[in-house]
Amino acid sequence: MHDDSRLTEWEQRAALPLAVGSLLFLGGYAVRVLGDGLPGPWRDLCLAVTWTMWALFVLDYVVRWRLSRQGAAFVRRHWLDTLVVVLPLLRPVRVVKTYEAVQRRHGRPRLALHLRVIVYAGLSVSLLGFAGALSVYHREHTAPNATITTFGDAVWWTCATLATVGYGDVAPVTPLGRIIAVGLMACGLALLGAVTGSFSSWLLQVFSREDDERPPG
Repeated sequence: MHDDSRLTEWEQRAALPLAVGSLLFLGGYAVRVLGDGLPGPWRDLCLAVTWTMWALFVLDYVVRWRLSRQGAAFVRRHWLDTLVVVLPLLRPVRVVKTYEAVQRRHGRPRLALHLRVIVYAGLSVSLLGFAGALSVYHREHTAPNATITTFGDAVWWTCATLATVGYGDVAPVTPLGRIIAVGLMACGLALLGAVTGSFSSWLLQVFSREDDERPPG
């Protein structure tokens, strides 16, 4: 079988298990961050789940790298996958590709392009926002002079950051928290631009279709 075919088949077969693993990773991390009152064994179990899922992501990356036979070029062409392995909290965002991979595997039609962009962007914002709020709260709530002291503060700050509003009532004070903020700002701008452009293109197509269907005179 051709290398590209083997790689595509692997990606389609692994899409659903990896999606479940991504949600387990995010859930385990969330319990670790928010479950301060949990008994030690439960927190250890969540830590074990988190590390196991991360090992699964690394295994998937290595398998796809070997199947592609592209060497270092694979890292450059799949830079997002490489980043996800290094920063596994971004992995749940890859869940949005599961629907497309499953539909392609079963030979079913996908959603229309504009609807697909809007749905993917919405899911990405939700997952990225939750992961960002968790990571910022984890780093900030015990820092000296912190303004993000509760998970609610982290969610509010994340929503304002992704929406590129930035009220300034709460803000990260740690270096890592500010790095996370820069990443969320960049993602917010990119996703907002994608949704706005797709919606505008859809409106133009609708108006153009109406003009074509309108009788002359």
